[in-house]
Amino acid sequence: MPENKSFLQQISQDIEQLSTGGKGAVLGFILGLLLIVFGLWKTIFVLLMTLIGYIVGLRVFTRYGSVRDFLDKIFPPGFFR
Repeated sequence: MPENKSFLQQISQDIEQLSTGGKGAVLGFILGLLLIVFGLWKTIFVLLMTLIGYIVGLRVFTRYGSVRDFLDKIFPPGFFR
């Protein structure tokens, strides 16, 4: 294993190599930890915000310059210029 890989890159590569059952077990473990640490409602809130962030990132920020277009839709035109 090369030494120049970061810790998160190594974990990501290890998870990619797992079977679907292994990936489900990792996801269940993470969900269980979230429930223990935060409780039910805070975990649901964290998961909901994560989903919203994913959707916004997927739909809005995929094109270059779309961030400015998005902000112009929310705020008055020219507010960020």
